[in-house]
Amino acid sequence: MIKNFKSKALRKFWQHSDASGIRPDWLKKVSILLDAIDSAETPEDLDFPGSGFHPLKGDLRGRFALTVSRNWRLTFGWEGEDAIDLDLEDYHG
Repeated sequence: MIKNFKSKALRKFWQHSDASGIRPDWLKKVSILLDAIDSAETPEDLDFPGSGFHPLKGDLRGRFALTVSRNWRLTFGWEGEDAIDLDLEDYHG
């Protein structure tokens, strides 16, 4: 289940269907990924074709990422059965 968000745009989209802070060409993918995150019981449940799932390294160790587009990722931590601190970021930049 999704516990909380770092990204205000993701929170507004998830809680209020307000897509104003997300690129229109990303909406379908972001929606699919958020639904998958909300249903997952472990981070590894998100390792499905097309998700681009991977654990992060270095300073971001302990967080995970799913591919939205090119360098943009949904990133999140995991606590128990919950995704925490969901963010939409370009951490390669």
